[in-house]
Amino acid sequence: MDIQLQELIDKIKKDGVASAENTSAKIIAEAEAKAKSIIADAETKAESIIKNGKLETERMEKASIDAISQAGRNILISFRDGINAQLSALIESETSKAYNSDLLKTLIPETVKAWAEKDETNDLAVLLNEKSLKELESGFKASLKSEISKGLEIKADNSISQGFRIGTKDGAAYYDFSAESVAELFASYLNPKIAQIMKDAVSKGL
Repeated sequence: MDIQLQELIDKIKKDGVASAENTSAKIIAEAEAKAKSIIADAETKAESIIKNGKLETERMEKASIDAISQAGRNILISFRDGINAQLSALIESETSKAYNSDLLKTLIPETVKAWAEKDETNDLAVLLNEKSLKELESGFKASLKSEISKGLEIKADNSISQGFRIGTKDGAAYYDFSAESVAELFASYLNPKIAQIMKDAVSKGL
């Protein structure tokens, strides 16, 4: 009886130890699996954070480059427009100076006579500002006596600062030799040249 009891106790101990070992092994395995899962999730999240960080850095870098490029373009455009404005003002100023009384005294009669070779002067009018007209009217009456007798009119128009316009009396056809018009013509030719010079300078890194 004592021997059987001892065997039972030994069996219980053996089975209990085996069960405990199995349970312990299972718990350890589950813990290891859980730990691996946590580490894998952490690594995935870390990779995602790093990737997003790189993308954000690249986005900010590109935005900064774009902003600097746009600022550079704005500066160049502003500089170009400033040069063009000064150039246009200079051309207009110098053109106005060139249209002095001596030039108009010669230029207007020659222009009228050139027009008269192609068309009749009975419907022709010359317009210039009142100041120039007063200074030159007597001279025109002499140099253009024949054309005036055929209907040519020489009239004041204070919208013209310097220079003159010549055309039909109804304004349907005319040539504009005013300082403003001639200056605009010169400026329209020169301004693109200035823009091209600046473009070439930028392309060369100047």
